[in-house]
Amino acid sequence: MVHPPILVLALPSDTGRVNTVQFENSAGYPTFKGQVLNGEQLWDLIEGLEANDLLYYTHLLTGYIGSVSFLNTVLKVVDKLRSVNPKLKYVCDPVMGDEGKLYVPPELVAVYCEKVVPVASMLTPNYITSEKDGQEACNILHAAGPSKVVITSINIDGTLLRIGSHQKEKGQSPEQFKIVIPKIPAYFTETGDLMTALLLGWSNKYPNDLDKAAELAVSSVQALLLRTLADYQKAGYYCQSSSLEIRLIQSQDDIRNPEVKYRAKRYV
Repeated sequence: MVHPPILVLALPSDTGRVNTVQFENSAGYPTFKGQVLNGEQLWDLIEGLEANDLLYYTHLLTGYIGSVSFLNTVLKVVDKLRSVNPKLKYVCDPVMGDEGKLYVPPELVAVYCEKVVPVASMLTPNYITSEKDGQEACNILHAAGPSKVVITSINIDGTLLRIGSHQKEKGQSPEQFKIVIPKIPAYFTETGDLMTALLLGWSNKYPNDLDKAAELAVSSVQALLLRTLADYQKAGYYCQSSSLEIRLIQSQDDIRNPEVKYRAKRYV
């Protein structure tokens, strides 16, 4: 996989990292404590990069963001980075909650809808309740801004569905597909972060083939989750009672060169 220069907000990266929060564990656990970086602190870091002529990036990736001021500053960062590289791709994982529970301030939702979606290149939302709603949500999001949308989690009767949509030209009907994935009977942390990062990487290598990028990303994630589950079961854990920390280091080969076991099926 080709590794582009990426500025990552909330996730680790070789080329640029800004930790948006300092928590003792992920927000997917029942409780979490720590500090949230505010917008002024973020902008200080961006000014430091600019002072050292380090603002050329091909991609910006954002994940969990815990404050309105920070999210508004992210919009300034997008403008600043695009003033250096107008072709910058902004990949946004709008992490706001899970399973009907909102774990960010409610006012963040309006900022995402009104300001972030229009400037995003790719969006990876979740918590859509039906296949039809997923397709319609993709169309609505395309009209608002991003050319690529991957809905990362639709739970239908114990089966997971991922829906992808690529509008290659404004005004054209998007190419849409689904990937059906058997649900693994356990709860894992950080899978959304991993999925979005892999989608960024593979879609950079295959910019006109979101289907293939999604197949590779999904296959990596599923292989990693199955390895994680096997490790916990081998150690005697009851895997449905607690969150499982995913086995990233042990799964490097599956991340670099996944065996594609989950195929995209185009909607007609």
